[in-house]
Amino acid sequence: MKLTSKTTIGEIVADDFKTAAIFTKFHIDFCCKGHRTIEEVCKKRDIEESVLIEHIEKARGSSANQSFDYKSWPPDMIADYITKTHHRYVEERSPVILEYLNKICGVHGAIHPELHEIHTIFSKTYLDLTAHMKREELVVFPFIKKMKAAHSKGTELETPPFLSIEAPILTLKDDHITEGQRFKRIAALTNNYTPPVDSCNTYKVAFLMLEEFDKDLKKHIHLENNILFPKAIELEKHLKKCLN
Repeated sequence: MKLTSKTTIGEIVADDFKTAAIFTKFHIDFCCKGHRTIEEVCKKRDIEESVLIEHIEKARGSSANQSFDYKSWPPDMIADYITKTHHRYVEERSPVILEYLNKICGVHGAIHPELHEIHTIFSKTYLDLTAHMKREELVVFPFIKKMKAAHSKGTELETPPFLSIEAPILTLKDDHITEGQRFKRIAALTNNYTPPVDSCNTYKVAFLMLEEFDKDLKKHIHLENNILFPKAIELEKHLKKCLN
């Protein structure tokens, strides 16, 4: 869709729900007042049209598909990618999703009580993933980088407090199982992220964001469980073998 000053806010969100976060940021109601054009909301909010359009285009551009051969990457590079891409996604997207869930719980919660359970589950996910990611960023990933550096330089590696990288990895994989179970429940409660026929735009966007979060989390877990962690364990075994 080509954006013009006459394009309506509702059309933009319907075309790409990621733009909803931009309108929320600028305090523009895309739900009940989605019929308004870019020109109208910019005049109302005293925003430069070019500035708003630039933000919208950036949000739409971020949805472009990317394909990488992750298996060919060294483990330290994968760890950095996960931090900058998937960890950042969780940190930025979770508060927005919670804000939308709060709104639809307040408006539709009496008729759709399952929304309250969805909100509770996602709140736990955000809290637990935050702690999970910190353990990775402060403990596991730095040690993976130390192993990679020791391998590259041929130097001896200090024994970590957890003795082997496999110990914290087992805990992280248990966390992944928990999150997978939580999102199976969310998918069931949302009828696979299908909003009611008469739902408002905020309701629809909340479900779309949950679905996207689910997909991103699955990729996030796949990269760790199936690529990064096996590489890290193999690298540690290689380094220990070299010492013997």
